[in-house]
Amino acid sequence: MSSKQAALDKMRVWLATGEWAIDSRVPPERDLADTLGVSRGVLRLALATLEAEGHIWRHVGKGTFVGSRPGNIDTDINGLAHRSSPAEVMETRLILEPNAARLAAMNATPGHIAEMRLCLARTRGARTFQQYVIWDNRLHVSIGMATRNTVLISFMETLNAIRRSVVWARLREKEQPRLDNPSLDEHDRIVDAIEQRKPENAATAMYQHLDRVAGELLPKQYWS
Repeated sequence: MSSKQAALDKMRVWLATGEWAIDSRVPPERDLADTLGVSRGVLRLALATLEAEGHIWRHVGKGTFVGSRPGNIDTDINGLAHRSSPAEVMETRLILEPNAARLAAMNATPGHIAEMRLCLARTRGARTFQQYVIWDNRLHVSIGMATRNTVLISFMETLNAIRRSVVWARLREKEQPRLDNPSLDEHDRIVDAIEQRKPENAATAMYQHLDRVAGELLPKQYWS
C-alpha cells in the first residue's frame, strides 16, 4: 500500500468516526503530516483526493474544513436553517434527490459507484448513530456528485448544510442505529439502479426512500 493510500485510509476513518466534526477545521498540514508519518507532498495528494470527492474543502489563508464547500451564493445558511422547518427540508429533498439519482444513473463513473458501495458498507457497519449519519450523508452526497451537474451539486450542497443544522438534528438526537433499519435495503436499491443504468428505477427508489423517511421522522403537525 502506498503512503498516500495509507494516509487517505486513515483520514477517511477519522471522518467516518466523527474524529473531525462537520464544518470543523482540519489540523495544519505540518501537524497532520507528522501525525500520519508522511511528507507534506504525500499529504497534499491525499487531501486533494478527499476534496475532489467532496469530503473536505480548502480556503486559501484560512485552512481546510470538513464537509462540502459552501455554495457561492449570497445566502446565510444558518439563518436559512432557522427560518426553515424539517418538513420544508424533506419537501426539497423529494424534489431534488430523485432527479439527482436519475442523472447519476446516466452519468456515474466506476469511481462514483465504488464510493457509493463503500458508503453502503459503512452504514451497515455503523456502531453509533453519529457514524451512521456521517455515512448516510456521504452516500447522498456521492449520488449528487455522480450527476456531474455543477449547478445541481451546488444546490444539494446548500441543502445538505441545512440538513445538518440543529433544527433537523433535534428530531433525531436520541436515535441509535437500528439493525432493522429499512433505509439500508432502500439505499441498496437506489445504488443498484444507478449501477445498472436504470434512471427511472433510481429516481423511483430514491423518492420511495425519502417519502418513507419523511413519514417516519416527522409528526403529522409538521406537514401543514
